[in-house]
Amino acid sequence: MGNSPVKYLIALLLVPLWVLAAAAAPSKRPNIVFIFADDWGWGDLSGHGHPWLQTPHLDRLAREGTDFHQFNVLNPVCSPSRAAAMTGMFPSRFGIHQHFASPALNLSRNMPDWLDARAPTVARFLQKAGYRTAHFGKWHLTNRDTRGAPAPTAYGFDEFAVFNGGAETVSADLHATPENAAKFIQANKDRPFFLNVWLHESHLPHRPTKASLDKWAHLDEQKRVYAAVITDGDNAVGRVLDALKTAGVEQNTLVIFSSDNGPETTGTDKGPNTPERGYGGYYSVGSSGGLRGEKRSLFEGGVRVPFLVRWPGHTPAGAIDNTTVFTAVDLLPTLCAAAGVSLPPDYRGDGENLIAALNGQSVSRTRPIFWAWTGKATDPDWWPRLAVRDGDWKLTLTADGKRTELHRLTSDRAESNDLAKAHPDIVARLTQLALAWHATLPTKVDPSCISPIDRQTPSNATKAPAKKAGPDRAAAFDRLDTNRDSVLTLQEYLTGQKGAANLEQRFKNFDKNGDGKLSRDEFVTPSGK
Repeated sequence: MGNSPVKYLIALLLVPLWVLAAAAAPSKRPNIVFIFADDWGWGDLSGHGHPWLQTPHLDRLAREGTDFHQFNVLNPVCSPSRAAAMTGMFPSRFGIHQHFASPALNLSRNMPDWLDARAPTVARFLQKAGYRTAHFGKWHLTNRDTRGAPAPTAYGFDEFAVFNGGAETVSADLHATPENAAKFIQANKDRPFFLNVWLHESHLPHRPTKASLDKWAHLDEQKRVYAAVITDGDNAVGRVLDALKTAGVEQNTLVIFSSDNGPETTGTDKGPNTPERGYGGYYSVGSSGGLRGEKRSLFEGGVRVPFLVRWPGHTPAGAIDNTTVFTAVDLLPTLCAAAGVSLPPDYRGDGENLIAALNGQSVSRTRPIFWAWTGKATDPDWWPRLAVRDGDWKLTLTADGKRTELHRLTSDRAESNDLAKAHPDIVARLTQLALAWHATLPTKVDPSCISPIDRQTPSNATKAPAKKAGPDRAAAFDRLDTNRDSVLTLQEYLTGQKGAANLEQRFKNFDKNGDGKLSRDEFVTPSGK
């Protein structure tokens, strides 16, 4: 993988002296709970000024902790964003540029099928230091269609119950995530623990509870469903906070709430073919809170997300930090510092230890931030392929650096005033910085991170020209898959084909295993192709 992390991963296979040092005085080590929402925009909190959403539990978390207003994830979609939070490294270093999909679609994107299990992770570092670790909720560091993917235990988790894991991983109930978390907290209240609670809200498909739908019955249909979904997510946060209090550990627990990328805003026109209520894209009306762009964009609306931190006795209560430039790759070194765990000497992360910011101190970032994106590429907000932030300045640019925009984020959070012409020297410096970083990224997929079946290896791809039709079929699948669950139902297929002939028989021909639905692989690579 070129400049990959493999050369220093050997240290993770041993139990070095830093573990023994960190194991001292376990009663003083804080528990850590990382709540990671999905497609939850910066503006999707009542505390951030949303006009009709209500998030009382998140507002409580902000009152009891600090609301960081300049927090960024490192990709505008889920899988790479999550990889960065787990490893403390830019996801492109692992060849992860978009979300993990079927092996065929990953191949077309020159991506692996899962995050390298040898990668450094915050869970593994804390586990080796004596923490009990667990992951509940969404995984998506692989995809449900991949075979041979490592289970969460391979990344340092003692316990897990996840959805969107590999094909061999049993899928957990979406709504069981906070209950699983509460049981884990109670069972481990007498020892330090690290807990990921990765929520489904507010990602498609929308499956709000009846209670939340009833709560918002006075709103129009579109707002009602989205408000119900946000309420379900906020209630999940409340159940986790209540579990910490019931277990008697809330005063010694560091709690973080954030989101993997900016909001989805697909609800522009109901139309005659809108899917069943609660499942279709019509209901995605997330808010970026005035930031430019949304999910899939490298502008702030796609990568600046909520970041609330409560750590009693350390993080100031009721505070807003609008100056600390905090990113997802900073989580690993910062959380390890909070736990008193020294990083292995061979660890080479991309983040910074910002523990001082969690303690309410003023922190100035010393390292630039880089983003790479290979997905949607349209105007006005999705065209950038690269971005870099250094100090107050953020540059977005095309892969060749010929098109740029420069914004001073401290005075223009909405990125509405392009200063590129006024500051050509800064543009030149940041362009060189971004292109030089991009040149260090791997261009070949690590073969150990490829599903053993249902996919050609990159080295064989040129020997089978017939497979070139795959990406077009993959695009068609994405168009038909209106609820974005990576499975086509007959109704989705019929609706998307708009009355073409013999549709039901064609659907059956694709359905290789006869289960009444089409996986991405069944559709992208039909029988005999």
